[in-house]
Amino acid sequence: MKVKFDKEQDILYVSFSEETIYESDEEKAGLILDYSISGKVVGIEVLNASKHLENPAKVEYEVA
Repeated sequence: MKVKFDKEQDILYVSFSEETIYESDEEKAGLILDYSISGKVVGIEVLNASKHLENPAKVEYEVA
């Protein structure tokens, strides 16, 4: 999994896989889900991230 925050574009992208993106759906305004050809979620894109998240540049990782 990779997390990328583009500060200039204010976009947060979380990638779950290296699979090719086959289709994308904007489930809600500013929230885009990317899917592989088999229907798996490949990534999530948050547009205008600083308006939706408290601190889009901060990442915490937890394994339980």
